[in-house]
Amino acid sequence: MRFAIYGNHILIEGTWMLKIIDLPFSLFSTSSEIDSIHFHQVLGIPDVANLFSSMPTILEVLSILVFGSIIFVWGVRYNNIKDEFKHFNLPKWLRDLVGILKFSFAIMLFNGDYEIVRLGGLGIAILMIAALFTHIRLKSAPPKMLPSFSLLCACLAISYMCTQLLLTD
Repeated sequence: MRFAIYGNHILIEGTWMLKIIDLPFSLFSTSSEIDSIHFHQVLGIPDVANLFSSMPTILEVLSILVFGSIIFVWGVRYNNIKDEFKHFNLPKWLRDLVGILKFSFAIMLFNGDYEIVRLGGLGIAILMIAALFTHIRLKSAPPKMLPSFSLLCACLAISYMCTQLLLTD
């Protein structure tokens, strides 16, 4: 655990936490004593004030990765999708519907409105939950579930970031 003191603030960094404590008084008589001290430099962590300015970049990178994986699996490896749906005894119309929904939600990830991006992320997340339940129901091996789980996590992160960005606007 590390901590830093800055004026009337104490910043504590633990393994899984970051806590800022506001004190009713300043620990230094003048700010010149601490001009060169910044929390993120002392602790070696990202500047908390710049976290939300970098979030759109992280959101865009995640959106590109999710979109790319959907294009790869449902475009380049479409024969594998047909085989999986056939193996799971799922109808062709369901396969086509899932494909249309995935492409539609994936395109929504590139909209300029965070509300629509969040909806796209949540839509793909719901489809991934359904995919995971299908794998569990059919007792698939855990490595077969990893892509669905990874995409679910990425889409939940996208939705969370969109919510945070909507709240800061």
